Amino acid sequence: MCGIVGIQLRDETLYPNLGALLTPMLCHAAHRGPDSAGVGLYGDARYTRPGFSSISVLLGEVEVSQVTTALARDRDLGAVEVTAAGPTTVIRAATEPWTLERGVAEILDGTGAIIIGRGRELAVLKGTGDPSALAATFDLTRATGYQGIAHTRMATESAVTSAHSHPFSVAADLCLVHNGSFANHATIRRQLQAEGHVFDSDNDSEVGARYLAHKLSEGSDLEKALRQLCDEFDGFYTLLVTTADSFAVVRDAIACKPAVIAQTDSWVAMASEYRSLAGLPGIDQARLFEPEPEEVYLWQR
Repeated sequence: MCGIVGIQLRDETLYPNLGALLTPMLCHAAHRGPDSAGVGLYGDARYTRPGFSSISVLLGEVEVSQVTTALARDRDLGAVEVTAAGPTTVIRAATEPWTLERGVAEILDGTGAIIIGRGRELAVLKGTGDPSALAATFDLTRATGYQGIAHTRMATESAVTSAHSHPFSVAADLCLVHNGSFANHATIRRQLQAEGHVFDSDNDSEVGARYLAHKLSEGSDLEKALRQLCDEFDGFYTLLVTTADSFAVVRDAIACKPAVIAQTDSWVAMASEYRSLAGLPGIDQARLFEPEPEEVYLWQR
């Protein structure tokens, strides 16, 4: 059992309140996943800003100062800014995402550090332990931006580590959180490895994220990629997947994993349980519904 929550804001006057809205949503899902938690934040001025790319990293034993000093010597990156948020460190620079990721990966090669997020709009923060305590560690209530997703994990198929926590972000500004399990993830993992994909964990959810990134790289849009996932993945799942401009929900053919969507003119939100939505402004006027099996629900900014 895990907990999923997320919100896309339509009303720009709510952007300064993204963290204030997302934090109680996450905390109300804490009972569904006490092992670890993570968030994906789009447009949070603490980690992203126009003209810059951001890389989110679990540094492990590597000191932040080591990374800062090494990055300062990379003339391709220009000025680099580094922000620590609990177990996660976010690095940003005025360059393309792949240029920054390449520079960071070269420095961290062989250290055991893991890149967990990348893009122009997205920062990923995650760690192990009580989700409510992690929200405080991330100072989540101060987050700003236009979109955020969060996950609380009860581990059932792989280790309890920050690297195994959700969200999984394996392509620029793409983010996935998952409640359930994929029965055939090992088969699809081998297929993706044969295509050249390298995995950071043995978590089945990472297989889903890399599958979507692969389909998007082949030209599918997010809606088509999610339909392709439904065709190829066996198991029980609810997925919330976001990009820089999209917010999408899909469930498997049985749809036994709980999910509820709420929509108003000011925002669209989803959660594993209604209790995570109950405090949102205007919830009493929202359109509330349970997503149908294998129906892709997608909203764009």
